[in-house]
Amino acid sequence: MSRLITLMLCVLATMALAEARVHRFKWDVKYEFKSPDCYKKLAITINGKTPGPAILAQQGDTVVVEVTNNLVTENLAVHWHGIRQIGSPWSDGTGSVTQCPVLPGDTFTYRFVVDRPGTYLYHAHYGMQREAGLYGSIQVSLPDGMAEPFAYDYDKSIILSDWYYQSTYEQAAGLSSNPIVWVGEPQSLLIQGKGKFDCSKLAPPSSDPSACNATNPECSAYVLTVVPGKTYRLRISSLTALSALSFQIEGHNMTIVEADGHYVEPVVVQNLFIYSGETYSVLIKIDQEPSRNYWITTNIVARNATATTPPGLAVLNYYPNHPKKVPPTDPPAGPIWNDVAPRLAQSQAIKARQGYIHTPPLESDRVIVFLNTQNNINGYVRWSLNNVSLALPQTPYLVALKENLHHSFDQRPLPDQLPDFASYDIYRVANNTNATSSNAIYKLKFNTTVDIILQNANTMDENRSETHPWHLHGHDFWVLGYGTGKFDINNDPKKYNLVNPIMKNTVPLHPYGWTALRFIADNPGAWLFHCHIEAHFYMGMGVVFEEGVESVGKLPSEIMGCGETKGFKRP
Repeated sequence: MSRLITLMLCVLATMALAEARVHRFKWDVKYEFKSPDCYKKLAITINGKTPGPAILAQQGDTVVVEVTNNLVTENLAVHWHGIRQIGSPWSDGTGSVTQCPVLPGDTFTYRFVVDRPGTYLYHAHYGMQREAGLYGSIQVSLPDGMAEPFAYDYDKSIILSDWYYQSTYEQAAGLSSNPIVWVGEPQSLLIQGKGKFDCSKLAPPSSDPSACNATNPECSAYVLTVVPGKTYRLRISSLTALSALSFQIEGHNMTIVEADGHYVEPVVVQNLFIYSGETYSVLIKIDQEPSRNYWITTNIVARNATATTPPGLAVLNYYPNHPKKVPPTDPPAGPIWNDVAPRLAQSQAIKARQGYIHTPPLESDRVIVFLNTQNNINGYVRWSLNNVSLALPQTPYLVALKENLHHSFDQRPLPDQLPDFASYDIYRVANNTNATSSNAIYKLKFNTTVDIILQNANTMDENRSETHPWHLHGHDFWVLGYGTGKFDINNDPKKYNLVNPIMKNTVPLHPYGWTALRFIADNPGAWLFHCHIEAHFYMGMGVVFEEGVESVGKLPSEIMGCGETKGFKRP
């Protein structure tokens, strides 16, 4: 019987590959004035829109995107978040890691295969451009004739984001200053690119009387129209620059069924906690009183932004009610911002769905313990892992490694663990006087199993530990466990979930806690692993893994032209 099932699966896979299609897109990326929350400011648009166009494809299809950079004064790179880029590491779209950025006026063609069904994202990955509006969704469906392990009538995608009025230039300048000028909390939360700012709160008043216009139809609330009696799959994604969020639909439970492209044992929640870079599919039943509409809300958690950032609001419109019919109730209040327990509980509840479990290797070949700290380096505030803050080089790592340009970045090995980790007090402000900036990388032996322990600690402020969403390029990883306090390398691994751990590409690191991951270094290339908070990554919170670069095919000349590769690019 097992041989018959295997044969049938092979036939299905062959049929799917035979029917694989090529989806071609042409994108014009430029700055335009937009008013997503009623306040007019510059935003980066794709073909005139932010969020950009959704990419819809089937498993096994090829996606080709011609991106023309019309930002005039800025370089550009676009990352396909959650797409592993197997066989196409140069299309990962990570400036200084997998490619030279796309110069103003140039066109760059990304080509990749979407090899797994699920919910994914794309966004800018150069400087801090993502928060200026360059992002969108990728929805990969199963091949025709194949079914998912849950039923629904309609499928909708919703991107959550936060919105700043300062330009990315202003923010980057502040983060690079001594003393630091922090970016602060966002002015608005957007649901599918729409929000509402109270124009009366603008200070100082803008010299442009039309800068904030509460009647602008561009900032009318996002409306999700639904049919009573039906079940909807909502693909909820977060691409916030800073904020961890709670997502809630008034009067409706949500059943989590997918996370980062992997099926989940169903978990019923009222608040979906979601961190930047994560994607979830939830099912909702349209079974409430049909004569009214309901609020959709999103609130900031993990940061005290109640006085600065209002909740994001949208409307669940029960057809045939008018979409502008205001719900008769107040929007539901979000959870307490600093209550870590329910957020940790949701993280721990996400398990792989029975029948779709990819069992991890029972042992690892290498364990890397990353102590995540905030440091003062030469008078500047930086984020570090094991006292090393990432400083990206001019020459992309992928090209430097493949073309043996060893002098283009630091070749010294980085530590798998701090020598004093066992005695390090994560609850106090540490001096970490030996912290430094470096562009060195971690070299992983190809096809080996690697464990990553992310350990959170205190910042440079007393009694403060922040939430960090960590994203790994080029791979999915097994989430083996979460814990509070200091990781015990002798005892905590005994508690790992090796039975049904979920696989993800983005995972939260909770305050004063740890998160344990396992992945197989089986995708030739150079891959970034970093905090998905824009300011934190800009301040050095990341590392680069190299694995099997000798197996990477011939690099396209289009990814070259900067640093040591200036002579490599051919017309």
